[in-house]
Amino acid sequence: MTKKRILIQLDTDAQPCTFDGVVAVDADVDHLFRHANVTPESVQGLVRGAMFTRGAEELASTAIFIGGSDVAAGSAVLKAVTETFFGPVRVSVMLDSAGANTTAAAAVLAAGRHVSLSGATALVLAATGPVGQRVVRLLARQGARVRAASRSVDRAQQACDSVAAVIKGAELEPHETTSPSGLAAALDGAQVVISAGTAGVELLSAVDREACQTLDVAIDLCAVPPLGISGFEVTDKAVERPRSGGGLTVCYGALGVGGTKMKIHKAAIRRLFTSNDQVLDAEEIYDLACDL
Repeated sequence: MTKKRILIQLDTDAQPCTFDGVVAVDADVDHLFRHANVTPESVQGLVRGAMFTRGAEELASTAIFIGGSDVAAGSAVLKAVTETFFGPVRVSVMLDSAGANTTAAAAVLAAGRHVSLSGATALVLAATGPVGQRVVRLLARQGARVRAASRSVDRAQQACDSVAAVIKGAELEPHETTSPSGLAAALDGAQVVISAGTAGVELLSAVDREACQTLDVAIDLCAVPPLGISGFEVTDKAVERPRSGGGLTVCYGALGVGGTKMKIHKAAIRRLFTSNDQVLDAEEIYDLACDL
């Protein structure tokens, strides 16, 4: 008899995320166990309960999903979860705090449909945020020359250093984009721009976007007006908009990549139950997305 598929949702917030719960149900999970206020110190007992209640041949029917609004907290919980496993006694686990991994994967996948990312110059606005950091990682892994932009060049440098420690040989440049000259330098020669800022903060004006004559793809991941890139619609999906000097830029709004993000999220949940030894972080989720 096939065991029921159980997903254990470990959320670092005071209330488990409803969005993640709904997606789990839509991904055909039979039972969803939801835990809130999960910390690295409290996670061991929850993980051991998943490890020791089923036989070795049945462990693939149990999996763990780590969520919440704090990506750093989720990453710390992931580390504690994997350190609890030993030998073959483990279950598969996925990290998607704040939807950062699935959203970043969808954005980079969209950009890659229009530009060969290897060797391309890509600017990531709000690169120090949870989604932005993942976007930088994934672009660098594809061989892009990535400009990590922030209000502070020091914070942008920290983001570059963090990615360089993970992606060997990554080509990374820190940029500040609060000053007109800083933004102009960051945009100069960029073929891809991905805006990953917080809700309601404009990071790139329509005038500046239209003036960038090399810009082939622009993606805005903010769904709340004012959008991160002005002149966009949140529903844009491969919409071509003119550059001021001629030529077109392919544009995506948050909902334009949202459908792909949802497909990736559901596919990743389903993938967890194909074996008991998977750890799905940004890179693994992107690879899965490429296979869809």
